[in-house]
Amino acid sequence: MFTGIVTDIGEIVSLTPTAQGQLHRLRIACRYDRATIADGASIACNGVCLTVIASGVAGGKNSAQGTWFDVDTAAETLDMTTAKHWAVGTKLNLERALKIGDELGGHIVAGHADGIATIVTRDDLPDMARFELRTARELARFIAPKGSVTLDGVSLTVNTVQDVAFSVLIIPHTLHVTTLSGWRDGAEVNIEVDLMARYAARLTEMK
Repeated sequence: MFTGIVTDIGEIVSLTPTAQGQLHRLRIACRYDRATIADGASIACNGVCLTVIASGVAGGKNSAQGTWFDVDTAAETLDMTTAKHWAVGTKLNLERALKIGDELGGHIVAGHADGIATIVTRDDLPDMARFELRTARELARFIAPKGSVTLDGVSLTVNTVQDVAFSVLIIPHTLHVTTLSGWRDGAEVNIEVDLMARYAARLTEMK
């Protein structure tokens, strides 16, 4: 589980397609302490929970060049998320999995992206940015004004909703510590709807 509070921005430094294109192995550079990354650990990458299969330090054990970790993206991930577009040089919002006692600063996030949202417009305001996005109707029904949504791994509060479109306001701090400052019209981002909204809808359907 995660909270949607980004703790680092990673960068893909290598990408190797395997298994007839059904699996991509990524090496991601980051600033996490190598000693804290265990094989099998979960790290959310742009909102997609991926499993660490190897890690190390670039340039050798005592190098100052930074940490790296390897993950695999399977066919379903490539099909349902923006991972299909990732390439060497792509920057990713990173978050480590929650530990008991961690502060829950955002909202409960599973790291299981539900699909993709497309940025319709970007409006740059004084010190902030407003984005309007559209997503699939089956996901839009879980999005409500003042509710929570996760976009590229970032926990955000929904500002307005109109049919399948919704908007979010991004504060300066978030623009500074995530990749959201680089969002442009037409770009696709990973979306995970609020788990509580999903469960509430399911309970209503069962009545």
